[in-house]
Amino acid sequence: MTPTDLDELARRLAAPVNGARTICAIAGAPGSGKSTLAEGLVERLNQATPGLAALLPMDGFHYDDLYLVPAGLRPRKGAPETFDVGGLRHTLLRLRANDEAAVAVPVFDRDIEIARAGARLIPSSVRVIVSEGNYLLLDRAPWNSLQPLFDVTVMIDVPEEELRARLTRRWEHYQLTPDEIAWKLDGNDLPNGRMVRAESAPAQFVVRA
Repeated sequence: MTPTDLDELARRLAAPVNGARTICAIAGAPGSGKSTLAEGLVERLNQATPGLAALLPMDGFHYDDLYLVPAGLRPRKGAPETFDVGGLRHTLLRLRANDEAAVAVPVFDRDIEIARAGARLIPSSVRVIVSEGNYLLLDRAPWNSLQPLFDVTVMIDVPEEELRARLTRRWEHYQLTPDEIAWKLDGNDLPNGRMVRAESAPAQFVVRA
């Protein structure tokens, strides 16, 4: 993996080859800063060339609590089995084909823990899609079916002690109790992060924090 940063990624993605659409995947553990990097990258690209880039967050493909609760998966929300991987794959296929005027994509609203369907439209004029999510490079079925759809792959590498600090601040912001935060961290978020580090396919580029 080649070390990189926001500036270098923006330079690499600013000139799509032959005018074709480029799809960039940014993966990493919970709390690693995927959303911040992806949003900053899209903003940087669009500042230079308005309308060049758009964001596709993996979190928009969370299964809803209407399924997760009866399936017994609600406490594991955020784990690989709590996402509609097939829905994400078909959305990526539509974006790669780029034969529609626009593709509507879902966006996850963390304040209410619900994915809002059709919350963002990506028009055909967009040349760079930046997708971000924990498991985009996970090298196990069905997640590994996504890998051929990415032109550029990036992994964010953050030490676990820093992840713990960031995630603690995140859940304190949402006013969880200390016991709830302890479960979130050691029962879900950090084990998921270890899985991302151990079981993801090698990325072309790495961002180290």
